[in-house]
Amino acid sequence: QVQLVESGGGLVQAGGSLRLSCAASVNIFSIYVMGWYRQAPGKQRELVAAMTSGGTTTYADFVKGRFTISRDNAKNTVYLQMNSLKPEDTAVYYCNARRQAVAPYWGQGTQVTVSS
Repeated sequence: QVQLVESGGGLVQAGGSLRLSCAASVNIFSIYVMGWYRQAPGKQRELVAAMTSGGTTTYADFVKGRFTISRDNAKNTVYLQMNSLKPEDTAVYYCNARRQAVAPYWGQGTQVTVSS
């Protein structure tokens, strides 16, 4: 069983920055795609950024150039650096670990609120 624990959310003004962390209970980065998703009130959960086991990254168009996903293998931790935050980035952000033929793992989520 893999546990994912997010931290780093909070309240920030528009234009500010936050760094989210996702600590995994075991080292799974070599076999799982790690991702960050978000869900705003009344909206579906959407992919924000992902990183494959080989380090290839993918970003949603709405965060390209502003957010960066990274990982620290020694700490079993994935990060999401969020810069130039906008009010529309307000959401609960979830960490996700997925691979083929296995049910994905989710963290409990961390709230990010961006004030205008």
